[in-house]
Amino acid sequence: MGAIPQFLLDESGPSAPTGPAGDGDAGLLDAYSRAVVTATERVGPAVAHLEVEQAGRGRARRGSGSGFAFTPDGLILTNSHVVHGVRAVRASFADGTSYDADVIGDDPDTDIAVIRIGASGLPAAALGSSRGLRVGQLAIAIGNPYGFQHTVTAGVVSALGRSLRAYSGRLIDDVVQTDAALNPGNSGGPLVDSRGEVIGVNTAIIPMAQGICFATAIDTVRWVVTQLLRDGKVRRGYLGFAGANVPVARRVVRHHDLQIERAVRVESLERGGPAARAGVESGDLIVAYDGQPVGGIDDLHRLLTAERIGRPATMSVLRRGRKVELAVTAAERPVVD
Repeated sequence: MGAIPQFLLDESGPSAPTGPAGDGDAGLLDAYSRAVVTATERVGPAVAHLEVEQAGRGRARRGSGSGFAFTPDGLILTNSHVVHGVRAVRASFADGTSYDADVIGDDPDTDIAVIRIGASGLPAAALGSSRGLRVGQLAIAIGNPYGFQHTVTAGVVSALGRSLRAYSGRLIDDVVQTDAALNPGNSGGPLVDSRGEVIGVNTAIIPMAQGICFATAIDTVRWVVTQLLRDGKVRRGYLGFAGANVPVARRVVRHHDLQIERAVRVESLERGGPAARAGVESGDLIVAYDGQPVGGIDDLHRLLTAERIGRPATMSVLRRGRKVELAVTAAERPVVD
């Protein structure tokens, strides 16, 4: 019978922590682990578990999500779909503190909201930039999936420049795709890089899929937050009609020298709306707006920015075989509760 290895006889084990602070722990952590641990320690204290009470008739409905403080004086970022139209919001942090919150503003079109709590000296997460992100880099999600508070998952940036359909029906552009595991309750939590800077706000998963999750890029979030803090909403233009995306016959494209082979067919018009006042008719095919080609409803949404509200523009439509140029002035889109 051979000799028993010494490390089996040593009750403390070969890699037991030494000293009161566990000096041996550093040797157990590789670079990946250190990056995740460091980023989590920096951002984790700023992450809040949000409990919401939905407004409605009869018995109150409750829900939950995540958010994170981004200023020391109580401003918290989260998803619009977490707090839109709610009656009450309560934010709880890892240190056990809990506060009632008020909704400053939300933007369903990017699924971003800002809420405020009555607190000062909060640990605040640093906002990074999504402009320099690279596919394959470390991505860390912190949130409260299924009510399991302050859960950390890690993965990579899987893809950049994705588009995602928001709850409002509009496309969110420049979305970050990650395989860091997200579940219901992660909504509104931060997606963080290895430096502990927020690179996105976690917003969606694809049901029944694994490793396909999305976050609104932080550069988009910064722009939305500026609008919400200034106006309480994001101003966007609208034309007042319902439309459908349709193909355009190639012979028509060639005849009118169009840039793309798709258009928006006007299905119905809002009485007295901008499109109706401009002379748009049901059945018109919209092929360009303000000199830009229009191949679908999403193209119009991207073009109808706040800068175009109240500013005359030319809209090109095909009507009974002819190309017609119409002068149209976009109005501000009403806020829908």
